[in-house]
Amino acid sequence: MTGHTGFKGAWLSLWLSGLGANVHGIALSPNDGQRQLFELVDGMKVFDSSQYLDISQSQGFVDAMSQIKPDFVFHLAAQPLVRQSYSDPVETFRSNVMGTVSVLEGVRQHGAEGVVCITSDKCYENVEQIWPYRETDPMGGHDPYSASKGCSELVIASYARSFQSSSSAVLASARAGNVIGGGDFASDRLVPDFFRAIESGSELLVRRPQSTRPWQHVLESLGGYLMLADAVLLSGAAAGGAWNFGPEPHEVRTVQEFLHLLSEATGQQAPVVRVQVDGPHEATRLALDVSKARLELGWTAGLNLEERAAMTAEWYLADDSRRSSLMLRQIEVVSTRLSK
Repeated sequence: MTGHTGFKGAWLSLWLSGLGANVHGIALSPNDGQRQLFELVDGMKVFDSSQYLDISQSQGFVDAMSQIKPDFVFHLAAQPLVRQSYSDPVETFRSNVMGTVSVLEGVRQHGAEGVVCITSDKCYENVEQIWPYRETDPMGGHDPYSASKGCSELVIASYARSFQSSSSAVLASARAGNVIGGGDFASDRLVPDFFRAIESGSELLVRRPQSTRPWQHVLESLGGYLMLADAVLLSGAAAGGAWNFGPEPHEVRTVQEFLHLLSEATGQQAPVVRVQVDGPHEATRLALDVSKARLELGWTAGLNLEERAAMTAEWYLADDSRRSSLMLRQIEVVSTRLSK
């Protein structure tokens, strides 16, 4: 797995380990924000090996692949923030595009049965349409982050068409919406900013309260990735290509509506919200059509928005000593929902 030191990577590593997988992680060392979650998961003896490596440096990753010889690859490593992509576009493209090239080149040279590459719902050319985006819609992106994810999808498709044969790895990509859950400590992101504001008693800066987002719990999207990986192993090339994972259309809510639910879930005084009226472009409407995953994989999101908010708040408000057992319990809850 690449990106095992990040938010999604830590949760997925714990889930995979619980399923009996031997998990080998390759990523940059965790930054100060994400160190807390990674050290919690690392302390649970999840990883068979853990390497700190810049995956965009192709030869280093290829060498690591030759040592690990993985059966399956989950590629999660990325620069994940829209706002940061404006301040450092070069690093964003290098990490997200060339990082994907390095991973696929490592797989091409040293093999694996399959690969699931995690991109983003923001890979689509967003024209602010009222209907959800399908996997066949064109790639695009206004900001450097979104454009880098669209480019990553083109890289994945190119490698699949150019190098995939009956004996090579099946390549699939997963596009998920706005993911929430315990353990996200990224800067300039709504949920961690919300809990930092509660802890410090400061204002919560909200950029676009009326923008709609496809909110889902991190475990719902990860459950989709696992089901996709299973389909790749069982069905081969038929499960390759792009897949959307997100809530049903009626669950797509505004930032303001989600903040209200999150405030209710904490049972505490909500922070004072201050709306930021300026700033770089961000999409107003985001929604994904998940019909393909529902019909072909049997995947559904599993939770409603109130449950997503409650599970997220439960993690942030828990004592450090309870968070390990809480993560295992939440994995069990979502796993049970997905298996029905």
